[in-house]
Amino acid sequence: MKAVQIKGFGDRSVLELNDDVEIPTPAANEVLIKVKSAAVNPVDWKIREGYLQGMLNHTLPLTLGWDVSGEVAAVGADVTHLKLGDAVYSRPNIAKNGSYAEYMTVVADEVAIKPKSLSWQEAAGVPLAALTAWQALNEFTNLEAGERVLIHAGSGAVGQFAIQLAKLLGATVYTTTSSKNTELVLGLGADEAIDYKNEDFSELSDIDVVFDTIGGDTLANSWKTLKMGGRLVSIVEPPEEATATEYGVTASFCFVEPNREQLEKLAEIADAGNLKVSIDSEFGLDQVAEAHERSETGRAQGKIIINVS
Repeated sequence: MKAVQIKGFGDRSVLELNDDVEIPTPAANEVLIKVKSAAVNPVDWKIREGYLQGMLNHTLPLTLGWDVSGEVAAVGADVTHLKLGDAVYSRPNIAKNGSYAEYMTVVADEVAIKPKSLSWQEAAGVPLAALTAWQALNEFTNLEAGERVLIHAGSGAVGQFAIQLAKLLGATVYTTTSSKNTELVLGLGADEAIDYKNEDFSELSDIDVVFDTIGGDTLANSWKTLKMGGRLVSIVEPPEEATATEYGVTASFCFVEPNREQLEKLAEIADAGNLKVSIDSEFGLDQVAEAHERSETGRAQGKIIINVS
């Protein structure tokens, strides 16, 4: 099969499209997925650069990509909820080979039936970003109806899903974005869009939850917006516990985990017409370097998709 692999860590030049990679065989608890589409996430090129090797300890050569939509091509002996030909999607275990390939194996409990209302491309754009938003808002901060949430970078892939999920929870949503994306985030349900280039979000007050997707100064300036007892979650860097204590709030770091039940719930939301998926751009397997370049700009407005078959 064809697969985009790295044999060493580095810049985009280490990406190699190989056409002689052996099709993997699923273990008893796995399925083999014939990949239709994959998606590019910042974690892909961070792994490519070697930033996360100390935590993940990948074996090389490594196939990147941890968002997938496709069809079940083989089923392990112990798998009961999936069958040949099922249309599925997944955010698989990031420690294993990924989806920039014609086939990949995934633990079946990380795989859900894809939303019927979404295309292969749209479905591939959901798992990692939407699960990140889901887990940050539902598990780490327990956002509730009537609360006020500040979501940073609302026009990004995670931010777009976070806005929609926060509104479904009944929250009032504030989000930072550039003026050119104001219409986009308001259309997703945000109650107030803050132009980060010309407005100071840190003037907000009595915020119940801050969802940080940027880190750095953005995180540092977010503490003062929270009310006493508020909650902050970051997906970029672990917040300082001492600072949280100083402001009388709680803070946590969210690193998304695979979750089939949550993917099933997201599929229900999508099929009910309550989850829009924005696609920024599409590439082929022979254009992964260009797709990574687009992701590295930090300016993608939605998902970057790799079309495989």
